[in-house]
Amino acid sequence: MGSRAFGIDVDVVSSISNQIKNIRDRDVEVAIVVGGGNMWRGATAEEAGMDRATADYAGMLATVINGLALQDGLEQAGVTTRIQTAITIQSVAEPYIRRRAIRHMEKGRVVIFVAGTGNPYVTTDTASALRSIEVGADILLMAKNQVDGVYDADPNAVKDANKYERLTYMAALNQRLGIMDSTALSLCMENDLPIIVFDLFSKGSLNKILDGSSEGTYIGG
Repeated sequence: MGSRAFGIDVDVVSSISNQIKNIRDRDVEVAIVVGGGNMWRGATAEEAGMDRATADYAGMLATVINGLALQDGLEQAGVTTRIQTAITIQSVAEPYIRRRAIRHMEKGRVVIFVAGTGNPYVTTDTASALRSIEVGADILLMAKNQVDGVYDADPNAVKDANKYERLTYMAALNQRLGIMDSTALSLCMENDLPIIVFDLFSKGSLNKILDGSSEGTYIGG
């Protein structure tokens, strides 16, 4: 949503799309899990009295909207994409099928996963970890906005917050640093899937990660 209060900022979509195009041009296979917090947050709706499962399903639909916006941005940048959804919406996306997703990636297409896992009470963090493991990803890149890694406190609120360059899975779990939910982090740990938490809007951040620079915070064994 960029600097907007809610919704989709077209310039932000274009910026993200161009970064992804740059790494696709290096023959890196890419799959993306999108969230929907710029439009809907199930936990907030629940606090206001809405049924949690219903609120979460509404959040899944928000991720579909974001996925369509990102698909359009990527295709305008010249990147072929496919959207796969965990809930059935045949008019706009194909259903999530693991082998088909892998085949799309092998053919150079960017796959956008929407609707989380298709289950309420499960975050898009967990969807990211699960899909990464299912398609055999080498690394999970967790994109943040204006936060360039993991800190011991909120860097936007605490002036002298300290940034971690590297963390073990157990340290991240034990210190409850709020990187991602514990289910997602545990999945990554159990399957030896490394994570890099980084600022997507830091210029050239994705390319820097591919070049091996110490961008963001690395979480591993």
